[in-house]
Amino acid sequence: MSEAIPLLSADRLTVEVGDTRIAQDWSFRLRAGESWCLLGRNGAGKTTLLHTLAGLRAPRGGNLLLGQTPLRALKRRQIARRLALLLQQQHDSFPASVSETVAQGRHPYLRAWQWESAADHALVADLLRRFGLETLQARNVQTLSGGERQRVAIATLMAQQTGILLLDEPLNHLDVNHRLRLLTNLQHDCRALGRALMMSLHDVNLAARFCSHALLLLGDGDVRQGPIAAVLDAPTLEQLYGHPMLELETPVGRAWLPA
Repeated sequence: MSEAIPLLSADRLTVEVGDTRIAQDWSFRLRAGESWCLLGRNGAGKTTLLHTLAGLRAPRGGNLLLGQTPLRALKRRQIARRLALLLQQQHDSFPASVSETVAQGRHPYLRAWQWESAADHALVADLLRRFGLETLQARNVQTLSGGERQRVAIATLMAQQTGILLLDEPLNHLDVNHRLRLLTNLQHDCRALGRALMMSLHDVNLAARFCSHALLLLGDGDVRQGPIAAVLDAPTLEQLYGHPMLELETPVGRAWLPA
């Protein structure tokens, strides 16, 4: 039986921003059911790499494929039906309710001036419940706390119902309870629904606990990637972060602390 076609792939990709080389001649396959963490120091280029994978900026060289189609050959609406990107910062220039904002995730499927269907509204209601937002559905998003607004952004992303999720620091502003709830939901969706996920994180311990694979930006175009067990260890994390690390065994798996 032939191997399944990756949902997203990079072939000899080179990504740069200014004088910083993020990846050079990098090849990558993101397959259904996989959850990847993207780790690196501040300024390593995690956001730039995610934006490149989403087609928001062109790579210096190489090719990106969404399924078997070059990403550059697809229109934004076509991409938005298959790939969703969570931005690091949310900007609300105009007032809108929480439910209206989450419903914006259905826009790639609507024609101009077309209203959301009953099925769309049912999906939005389910997401509001799933992310603990049902009591806030009528609130103006401009009045929300940082954590509440982040949960709205993630619910909006999930409303797109795409097979690929690219998340730029999804744990921003979230407390421990909501961090674990979100990561558990994402892990479940990858395994049960065949979605594929890549998210930039700063907490290596949560990455090791909830992700199947890791992508490390070591600097100057050097990238290391693979299954969590094969990639994450104390020497590699010391190289990644430039600081001694202690490796511990815990009831939920390996963990690392700065020495």
